Parts: sequence; structure tokens; C-alpha cells
Amino acid sequence: MKSKSVVVVDPEIMSGTPCFAGTRVPARTLIDHLEGGDSLEVFLKDFPTVTREQAIAFLEEASERMLVAI
Repeated sequence: MKSKSVVVVDPEIMSGTPCFAGTRVPARTLIDHLEGGDSLEVFLKDFPTVTREQAIAFLEEASERMLVAI
């Protein structure tokens, strides 16, 4: 059984922007941090409402989806 995604899309939260569940932090923000050369630790410090588990689960899910697409 697959667990719920750590990213939710709710029109009532950030106008439907995909955000980490239970937060108002867009998932894209993690990608932007990593692309900018920041570490996961920097992202987590900047956005303390996102847990390490959520961030890692998001990266794993994104990786799995990308590998399926290839």
C-alpha cells in the first residue's frame, strides 16, 4: 500500500501551488534551493515547518517518477 504523497495541491492553500503537506511551503522551493547549491540542511533551516522525512520522501518520489519516465 502506497502512503500519501508528502506534497498536496489544495486551491485554498497558496492558490493550488503544490506544497509540502501541512505547510505553506511550495515543493518547488526545495528544488530551487538544491539547484542554487544549498544543502538539504540549509533548506530545512530556512523552512522549519518541513520535516527532513518530508523532504527526503519528496526527493525519492520525484526520482522514482523520473526513472519511470525514461
